Amino acid sequence: MATTPAPAARTDRPASQLLWRLLALLYDLFPALALWMLVGSLFTVAYTLSGHAERENIPAFSALQWLLWLCCWIVTGVYATLSWRRGGQTLGMRPWRLQVVNPDGSAPTRRQLWLRYAVGTLSVLLGGLGLWWALIDRHRLAWHDRASGTRIRRLPKR
Repeated sequence: MATTPAPAARTDRPASQLLWRLLALLYDLFPALALWMLVGSLFTVAYTLSGHAERENIPAFSALQWLLWLCCWIVTGVYATLSWRRGGQTLGMRPWRLQVVNPDGSAPTRRQLWLRYAVGTLSVLLGGLGLWWALIDRHRLAWHDRASGTRIRRLPKR
């Protein structure tokens, strides 16, 4: 009696559920906060050493504050793009088995990853509109997926 083999596990399942993406973003908030605190501490020390009072804050909307925000954005982008480049996953994507890949399954280029990060940032600034777009997109792609030509896939359990 012949037995039919079990179907092979798919390794390219699309991560179409918005919940997985949101959970990964929540997890990635913690390493980002740590990086922001580090950058903010360096700015605060430099501000104090430049002759300002020890408990004086960096003035709101000053050039220095804008530079601080830019540095935080760049440091977070370096974290995200290096993580995506090294294995397709940030720390927040690992528990949910999400991975950034090209449609053919290959690793994205640095340019694609920085474009993904920049468009994702714009999406967040617009209230997450680009992420919510995945709910109505026929291929379940967010704005940053479409703009960068990348995809998020859900890896099978080991």
